[in-house]
Amino acid sequence: MSRKILYIICVTFFLGCSFCSFGQRSKEYKVYQFPKNEMPRIDGEFSDWKSVPDSYSIGLKQMKETVRGLDFDLDPKDYDVDVKVAWVKDLNRLYFYVESYDDFWDFEDKGLRQDIFEVVVDADLSGGPFIKKDNGNLDHFSVEKLHFKGHGSHAQNYHVFTPAVNKDPAMVWGNTPWIKDFPYFNIAYDYKFKHGKKGKLKMEFWITPFDHADYSGIEASRISQLQENEIIGLSWCGIDYDGGKSESFINLAHDTRMIRNASYLNLFRLMPLEKEHQNNIQADWSFIEIDRKERWIQFKDKSFGDIETWHWDFGDGTISNEKNPSHHYEKGGEWIVVLTISSSSETSVRSKVWEIVTE
Repeated sequence: MSRKILYIICVTFFLGCSFCSFGQRSKEYKVYQFPKNEMPRIDGEFSDWKSVPDSYSIGLKQMKETVRGLDFDLDPKDYDVDVKVAWVKDLNRLYFYVESYDDFWDFEDKGLRQDIFEVVVDADLSGGPFIKKDNGNLDHFSVEKLHFKGHGSHAQNYHVFTPAVNKDPAMVWGNTPWIKDFPYFNIAYDYKFKHGKKGKLKMEFWITPFDHADYSGIEASRISQLQENEIIGLSWCGIDYDGGKSESFINLAHDTRMIRNASYLNLFRLMPLEKEHQNNIQADWSFIEIDRKERWIQFKDKSFGDIETWHWDFGDGTISNEKNPSHHYEKGGEWIVVLTISSSSETSVRSKVWEIVTE
């Protein structure tokens, strides 16, 4: 075979594989937004999830086996899974509801050789390897030394045990085991089967994504700030043991590297509220002190909807019709500030009592 023909075959194969990988990763999945008054309770009862539309479900049909090969025929009679992911605005957590069937639930092992639902998150899309064995400094430092050098810091991998018996409910693949403790993680199960038997498992849990998770604890860490309509990196896999003899690695990314390199995660969009939970317009606002001594306040409109007019009452007898006004208070006091917004057909009001205080 000539070098030219070999080159063409190699390039064609490379481009084909890249296209397949890119095609899966470019698919955008959705993260459901719970209204704040309907946020799920982690209690193993699961009725909170009934409001989540089926369009948010991600099941076995979207996953591939990457140990036995992408063309391996997945049989839901052997293993099946359905996942919904959710969030609550201004609460930086990702909620999961998982229904999974297995014809042989394996969970006697006290270590990792049991059935696992493995979740990886990279909320700020920083990408790249995040496991110590993939650290580029292995030629200078030992794996043990690199355990404390960013292992799991910018993306997090949770081995969630399905179910956990006589051990913590999850193992964090990194140097930050504290992120699987409350209030950064919480979980509840419902199942009736015993080890070695078939049946359905239901579980719900939340994780807290971190832009930086530090081995020393929360004080040196930075929680990811989840924003509506933003895209995050997220993926998961099912690791299926049957009596400790066989293992399947069924994952959403269609690439085994998703467990150790955040560049291979799927894209998930943090969705706004579904229409039935939205008001047409809703008033809201915030402020910052520009100059406390001079009593200058900058107001910021945070309302949403098709707004036509803004009316601010600063509580001191003055008003403004600007969207984002600044205001100077002539004297000290505790002020009640009211924003009224209007569309062509509706009005919404937001009053805040004594948040603005001048001296």
